[in-house]
Order: sequence, then structure tokens, then C-alpha cells
Amino acid sequence: MRRFTATVMVLVAMAPGGVALAQQLDDGGVGAAPTTTAAPAVLAADGGAAAPVGDDAGAVTGEQYVVRLRNLEQRINELKEEIFRSKARLSLLAESVLQNAVGGSRAQIVHQNEMGGSYRLATVVYSLDGAPIFNREDESGALADRREFQVYNGQIGSGDHSLGVNLTYIGAGLPYMRGYRFSVRSTQSFSVPEGKAIQIRVVGFEKGGPLESPESRPAVRYVQRVISLREAAEGAETTPAPAAPTGGNGTR
Repeated sequence: MRRFTATVMVLVAMAPGGVALAQQLDDGGVGAAPTTTAAPAVLAADGGAAAPVGDDAGAVTGEQYVVRLRNLEQRINELKEEIFRSKARLSLLAESVLQNAVGGSRAQIVHQNEMGGSYRLATVVYSLDGAPIFNREDESGALADRREFQVYNGQIGSGDHSLGVNLTYIGAGLPYMRGYRFSVRSTQSFSVPEGKAIQIRVVGFEKGGPLESPESRPAVRYVQRVISLREAAEGAETTPAPAAPTGGNGTR
């Protein structure tokens, strides 16, 4: 009987929780309810076994969730404030740039070709206060076919300035003029008020009559008009009033 009891104790000890049961059998407590020291478990939502409930279970409590949510909301509000400040800085920068652009003066310079068929425009050179602003050369006739074109349209400092014009024509039409070159050099002073724009139309034309020598006919005249910056920015008509021409000193 003792041998049978020992065998049962060995078999029971091999089973889960068998240590306590074997101890009961050894003490003669056969049939007593077994005891266990395993931690209680809870079922998961899907019916499976979940992690034991304890201090180290790692589960997020309702209070912890609220704290994390508040931290997230605080961070979102901070990001919103940063975006707002960045937009404010960009707005101030754009306003400053716009004021600098509008607060200066502008110049719009257009060349108009009114020469007859005996002269073909081949070279056009413009300078503003001694600095070149336009340089075109074309002896094929494409430049001469353009009755007008823009030379300059941009900012300029207020006050007095000097515009230099250098034009070269090639004789055409009449046989005795073919192959000859005719040059016109001219300078024109002008003044731009602060916060205004000036339009200058430079007109190349033939002066004199039939008795004028061919080399003396090419000349230029200037037509100026002061307009507002708003008119210039909105693409107002660039043709200055014909009643305000100013003379030029065109020379060969």
C-alpha cells in the first residue's frame, strides 16, 4: 500500500499544481480540494486568455489615457501657435517688400521706329546713367520691321537721370544709299519724382525735307509723361501724350 501511494504521488507531482496535491496525498488527505498559488487570470474580450492582472501588467488605465490625451491637445495647441506666428512674420515680410517695391520710382522706356523705307534699323543701344540697359543688332531687317518695342521697364531712383541712345541705320531703297551706314547718337535728361513713374518714348524719324542730305535726316525725339505707380503696375497705356515732346540732340 505504501508503494502504491508513492507511485501516485510521483504521477500527481508531474501534473500542474500537483505538488500541493501530492503533499495532501502524503498526509493522507486523499480527496481534499487541491490548492494553487497561480495568479488569477481574466478573459480577454474575444474569450481568449489575457495577461494576468497585476502591478506590472502594463495596461493603460482611464486616468493615464486622459493625461496622455491632454498632453496631445497641449502639443497641438503649441503647434497652432507656432504656425500662427510664422504666418504673421511672413505677412509682415511681404508687406515690407511690397512697400519697398511700391515706394520707389519706375521708368518705362519704349523705342518707336518712324523711319522711311530708305533707312533700315540695324543696331539699337540704350544706356541709363552710363550703364547699358539694351543692346540689339540685326541687319537682316527683322529689327527694322518692329515699329516699336520696349527698352526698359523697372525701378529707378528718384531724381535726375540721363538716357543715352545710339542707333545705326543701313541705307536701303535708293541705289545711291545702299551699303551706307548712318549713325544717330543722342542723350536726354529727365527727372523722376519720388513715388512716381515716368514713361519715355524715343522716336526715330527723318527730319528735314527732300533737300536734306541723307546723312542728316536720321534723328530722334523724346516724349515724356509722369504717371502714378498704380498706372504703371496696372499696365496703363504707354503712349505718352503727344503734346509734351522734348527735343533731342541727335547727331551723326
